[in-house]
Amino acid sequence: MAHNQEALSKTQVIRFKDQDFNSLRDYCLSRGLLFEDEIFPAEISSIGPQLLQGRRFSSLQWKRPKDLLMGRSEPHFILEGASRFDIQQGDAGDCWFLAALGSLTQNPQQLQKILINQSFSHQYAGIFRFLFWQCGQWVEVVVDDRLPLLDKKYLFVNPLKNQEFWPCLLEKAYAKFHGSYLRLHYGYLPDALVDLTGGVVTSIDLHSSPSDLVMMVKTAAKAGSLMTCATPAGPTGKALTMENGLVSQHAYTVTGTEQVQYRRGWENLIRLWNPWGNTEWQGRWGDRSPEWQETQDPRKSKLYENKNDGEFWMSCRDFQENFSCLYICNQFPVNLYPGHMAHERWSQITLKNYTTPGNTTEGFERDTQYIFSVPERVEGNNVVVSCSIAPQNLNTDEKFPLNFHVFKVRPPFQHFREKLPSAFFSHFRNAEKGIVTRTKRNLTKCFTLSLGTYVVTVSACRKAVELLLRIFLKMPDADGNVGSNFSLQALKASLPENGSQQSIFYRYARQGLGIDATQLQKLLNQEFLNGPPGDAFSLDECRSIVALMDLKVNGQLDHEEFPRLWSRLVRCQSVFQNSRRSSGVFLSLDLWRAVRDTDFLAGVSVSSELLDLMALRYSDRAGRVSFPSLVCFLMRLEAMAKVFQNLSKDGKGLYLTEMEWMNLVMYS
Repeated sequence: MAHNQEALSKTQVIRFKDQDFNSLRDYCLSRGLLFEDEIFPAEISSIGPQLLQGRRFSSLQWKRPKDLLMGRSEPHFILEGASRFDIQQGDAGDCWFLAALGSLTQNPQQLQKILINQSFSHQYAGIFRFLFWQCGQWVEVVVDDRLPLLDKKYLFVNPLKNQEFWPCLLEKAYAKFHGSYLRLHYGYLPDALVDLTGGVVTSIDLHSSPSDLVMMVKTAAKAGSLMTCATPAGPTGKALTMENGLVSQHAYTVTGTEQVQYRRGWENLIRLWNPWGNTEWQGRWGDRSPEWQETQDPRKSKLYENKNDGEFWMSCRDFQENFSCLYICNQFPVNLYPGHMAHERWSQITLKNYTTPGNTTEGFERDTQYIFSVPERVEGNNVVVSCSIAPQNLNTDEKFPLNFHVFKVRPPFQHFREKLPSAFFSHFRNAEKGIVTRTKRNLTKCFTLSLGTYVVTVSACRKAVELLLRIFLKMPDADGNVGSNFSLQALKASLPENGSQQSIFYRYARQGLGIDATQLQKLLNQEFLNGPPGDAFSLDECRSIVALMDLKVNGQLDHEEFPRLWSRLVRCQSVFQNSRRSSGVFLSLDLWRAVRDTDFLAGVSVSSELLDLMALRYSDRAGRVSFPSLVCFLMRLEAMAKVFQNLSKDGKGLYLTEMEWMNLVMYS
């Protein structure tokens, strides 16, 4: 489904507060010191006095794991693998973060990228580091390992059996990332899911969701999604244990789903985990419930465990009645309706900007604008727009400070490429309607849009804010593969390193005299492309390129004509890499930018009407332009512009005989 997920190792990592882990650790090791973090000190300010109200501040201590164990045993960062059962929530109301973390433990590979390889033995200097995602970048946060205790008890996440400390240290790093432990006290599940993965969250209203919840959750789990859920708030607005064992206004992790035999039929079950670790559902299919004694399902011994570990089963019907929302997080949006998700592919457009305060109801022309196209109609929600900001941009109780609207661009404004004028917004004031999920730091809207061009307008409510805007476009191919003539990884990342253009020329030239279309096809596909055969230069495209560059009109390129072609190919490669979207896709609506950035087209102007025609000529049905197509477009545009300049006497028009016209258009 997520065909172009970006590996963490290839994503830029920045340092939080400019603290470099390696430099700080090496400094401590060279001097025999243990790291003490001045930015997040072992003081009440790092906790937040409100979390300690009514308690004796004098009993607050900060201790390192080695000191806590006092030689009785050695602390471990991870012991026998990381799991959700290593986590037990403390006094901070950060179940929203811990439930998301519990879900992440079910994806060990992704979790390890967050935790990094660390220990209390190898090069131990009292310093640890963790990664969190923020506005398109991974942020490395370092902390010392001093943990707060009150009356000799852990104030926050408790280490499992006083031996395994990765959850405590990760929670501390997340508190530092937000400003204090207090800033973790009550938050939003989608924010934590995004911070831990860099994905996008799909919100499902359980009161109106389809009946086939088991199949939906199984499909999401198969796609590697993180899944969490929440109970509604009680009358007090606080997290309190109810008679049925559930906690009001509380976050849980979805850890599995099954259909089991029961009596004469089947029962749909869902498995949940509570970050408290010792409070479980007491109703049907919970631990020690009669339903487990009555079922004759042969998988009972594998599914049912009577442990006080916070994990339990409940029927899907009870789940939908007692929980308000299900959150699904993946690198791309997911559609949980049966029959759709396995065939969905998404293209992603990523835009970073700095938005200044504006009027959110009037004056859209003054807002930050982003124009995109829906190239083909597909079923269901086909566009998801997600806006994210960093936690440092918010005060403790501040709401999400941005808003955005999506408008369809209608005639006569469809040819605008960068910014729409005020006249557009005076004519078209009705924004597209979508399903909205709003949290403290993320705003996501899901749309079902028709074919056409659209503009997103983003407004800051009160202050300037750095933002990340992501536009996800559902692609139409039903076979789950990238289009037959397009590949995200087709273009080589760098120029050929096997010598000058002359040596490349003589390697492919026939008898060292020239390169015809057949040799050029082999050269281009071997020197420039990595993709499958469907992405390659076709023989017809190579014939067209030879005709455009063949000054001697003999059907081949000699050693004097080839360097001119080579310089243009290198420039086209650079333009393609710089102009395509973060997902690796080059869209036809970006052809104007390619013309602007191509140096051998300096002085060549194109109209919006011509660009629309070229989009039809050189893009596929989804609006994507391959590298070979872009090369043919840019080189033909140069050639035709020069032909006009050479043949026109007044710069306004030209006169050709029928033979001249036929020779021009039929060969080149």
